[in-house]
Amino acid sequence: MVHYVTVATCALNQWALDFQGNYERIRESILQAKAGGARLRIGPELEIPGYGCQDHFLESDTTLHSWEVLARLLQDRSLDGVLIDTGMPVLHRNSRYNCRVVILDGRILLIRPKMHLANDGNYREPRWFTEWARVASTEDYVLPRFIADITGQKTVPFGDALISTEDSCVGIELCEELFTPQSPHIAMSLDGAEIIVNSSGSHHELRKLGRRIELIREATLKCGGVYLYANQKGCDGDRVYYDGSAMVLANGEILAMGTQFSISDVEVTLATVDLGAVRAFRAGMSSRSTQAARSSVRYPRVVAGISLSAQQAQFDFSVRPTRPLAPRLHAPAEEIALGPACWLWDYVRRSSLGGFFLPLSGGIDSCATAVVVHSMCRLVVDACGRGDAQALADVGRVCGESGFVPATAQELASRIFCTSFMGTANSTAETRARARALAAAIGSYHIDVDMDAVVAAIVGLFALVTGRTPRYAVHGGTSAENLALQNIQARLRMLLAYLLAALVPWVRRAAGRPLLVLASANVDEALRGYFTKYDCSSADLNPIG
Repeated sequence: MVHYVTVATCALNQWALDFQGNYERIRESILQAKAGGARLRIGPELEIPGYGCQDHFLESDTTLHSWEVLARLLQDRSLDGVLIDTGMPVLHRNSRYNCRVVILDGRILLIRPKMHLANDGNYREPRWFTEWARVASTEDYVLPRFIADITGQKTVPFGDALISTEDSCVGIELCEELFTPQSPHIAMSLDGAEIIVNSSGSHHELRKLGRRIELIREATLKCGGVYLYANQKGCDGDRVYYDGSAMVLANGEILAMGTQFSISDVEVTLATVDLGAVRAFRAGMSSRSTQAARSSVRYPRVVAGISLSAQQAQFDFSVRPTRPLAPRLHAPAEEIALGPACWLWDYVRRSSLGGFFLPLSGGIDSCATAVVVHSMCRLVVDACGRGDAQALADVGRVCGESGFVPATAQELASRIFCTSFMGTANSTAETRARARALAAAIGSYHIDVDMDAVVAAIVGLFALVTGRTPRYAVHGGTSAENLALQNIQARLRMLLAYLLAALVPWVRRAAGRPLLVLASANVDEALRGYFTKYDCSSADLNPIG
C-alpha cells in the first residue's frame, strides 16, 4: 500500500491585532493548501492575533477576539477535509499559554501549549505567557460557551499529545523548542510520530536560515520522519523582520522551501511525502529502534478521523513524491539588501503615508540606505509583474494613483522616494556629484539644496543675542566654537528634512501625502555614540542602524 501524503506549510504576513486581515490570510492559505491537494496545513506561531502583540497579549480582549476568529474557521465548511494547525493565546486555569489549536471539520482536536519560551535577544515571551511543563500529559480544557455551541464539545484535550490519523501520527513543537537541547521531536519520533510540525515566529538575522535548516535536517536525519516548518513573514509592527522560509524536510533532505524575502502576504509551500520511505528509513536504524523500545515517554494520542494519504481506490497514479532540492541561501550582502527592503515596504504601506525622504550626502551610509530603498522598489515591481493583487493595490494606495502599475524600479521610486543633497560652502563637489549620480541611477526625485543662507541666519541670530560671533578652528576659533558651528549645519539638515518630507509631495501633487524620513546612521555609530544628536540620524526610520 502506497502512502503518499501532500502537506502544506505557510508563511503569512500577519499584522498584530489585525484580526480581520489575519483571518482572511489564514483562510486563503487553507484554501490554497486544499486546492493543492494537501490534507495537513500548518501556519505561523500566534497567527490569529499576530506574533507581535506584545503587552496586548495581557489584555483579555486579545484572547477573546482570537476565539472569535477561530469560531469563524470552525464554522466554514469550505475548509473541511484538511487537518488545520493554527495558533492563538489561550487562558487555562488563569494562566496564559501560547498555543497551537488543531481543528478538523468544525471540531477542535487538541490545544497544544508551548513548552519552552524564547527569552533572549529580541524575545520576551515569558512576559506574556507561561510554559507548559508537563511532558506527554493532557487535561481537560472547558471551551468558551459560544465555541462549544459551534463544535458540540464541552471540553477538549489541553497539553502535550500526538494526533493519530487513520494512516499516520503527527507531533507538534513550537519555534524555540526546535532550538533546545532536548527538543520534543526526539521523544515524539521515538513514540511513533512520523510527521513533526513546527510553527514559528522567527525573525531575520544574518545566516540564521542556515542554522534553521541544519537543525531540522539533523532532526530528520537522526530520528527519520517528515518535518514541516512554518514562519511569520514581514514587519509585524516591530523593528524586526520575519523572513518566512517555510519548508518541508524528510529523512534529512529538503523537499520544498518557500522564499526568504518577498512582499507577498500569503505563501503556501506544498510537498508530497512518502510515509513508506519514512518507515523504511527508521526501520533501517537498529539503534533508533532500540531506543524507541526502551523509551519511557508515551504520549496520549488524540484520534483524528482523517486519512492524510489517499485510499487505494482513490489513489492518483500520476502523483509522485517531491524530489529533494538544494537549500536556497542568500549571500550576506543580499540578505542586508533584501531584509530591510521588505521591512520598509511593509512599514510604508501600513503607515498610510506616501513614501520615503532621505538626506543623501554622497557618503557611504546614506548611499547604502538609498540602495536599500531601490531594492524595495525592485521587489515591489517584480510582485506587480507577477500580478500580485495585494502588491498592486498597495502601490496604488501609496502612490495615490489607483491602477498605476510601475514598469521599472526607477518609475516607482520617482513617485515614492525623494532624496536631497543639503550642501554648504564646506561641502565638496565630489559628494554633491555622487549624490546626484546615485539619485539618477535609482530614479528618486532629487533636490539639490544650498543651506548657507540658513546657517548664516542662525549664526547671525546668535551674534545679535550675545554680541559675539563664533569662528571655525581654522579661523582661530576654540574647539567649543568649532563643534557648535559644525552641529548647526548637521541639525539644520534634520529640520529641513522634515519640512521637505512634509511638503514636497504637496508641491508635486496637491493631494500628495507626507513622506517618512529615513536616517542613515549606521549601527556602530549608534552603539558607540559618536554621531551628532538630532541631525540626519534623527528620523522616523533607520534601515541600517
